[in-house]
Amino acid sequence: MKASAQVLFVRNTHVVSRRIEEETLVVPIRAGVGDLDSIYSFNLLGAEIWTLLEHETSVEEITRRLVDQYDVTAQQAHNDIQDFLNELLAVGLIAPAGDRDSKPV
Repeated sequence: MKASAQVLFVRNTHVVSRRIEEETLVVPIRAGVGDLDSIYSFNLLGAEIWTLLEHETSVEEITRRLVDQYDVTAQQAHNDIQDFLNELLAVGLIAPAGDRDSKPV
């Protein structure tokens, strides 16, 4: 599945995250243990999107919020957010809202 504007996305329940200074670290949980070989690090913008994904949200909602805060066109923000969400989907850090309990790959 690819991120689309109408689908609601949410964090996978099988990951943990922590903010450390300017970074957010995300670790998938496999068999009850953090998979330290698969740690993901987000910069401030990625961390902001990650925070929005705490609750069900869409590409459109994230785009609106970031366009209001940053000097970026709606089209550029939409494309970048969609690419980022597709990467998160590919590694199982997020899922469509109804599938949030699936294990990360």
